Amino acid sequence: MLAIADLPPGPTDAAATFHAHWLDRARDQIRRLGGADRALLILLPEADHTHADWRLAAARTLAREAAPARVNLVGCNDAAKAEEFAAYLRMAPGVTGQYFPVNFQLGR
Repeated sequence: MLAIADLPPGPTDAAATFHAHWLDRARDQIRRLGGADRALLILLPEADHTHADWRLAAARTLAREAAPARVNLVGCNDAAKAEEFAAYLRMAPGVTGQYFPVNFQLGR
């Protein structure tokens, strides 16, 4: 898991900060993943719907670059809920290139 604790509040500035300061770190972490089922979960701070487009685009682009490794993004400030997402994704090996906002509900 790559946890990004702080991004600017506006979507354009947040996207610029992610790409300028975190994109290479994410790529490095993907390269260091081992094993047949390589996956990276990028944890971002919660944000409103105005951030959804850039976050989904980042998830999709990183997943394409990383294939066959998987990459997903989650917008969540709660460590327990983030771990719940990570556990869910470990059981869903076909899920990649997705952005899950904090209000995403796991099927129960």
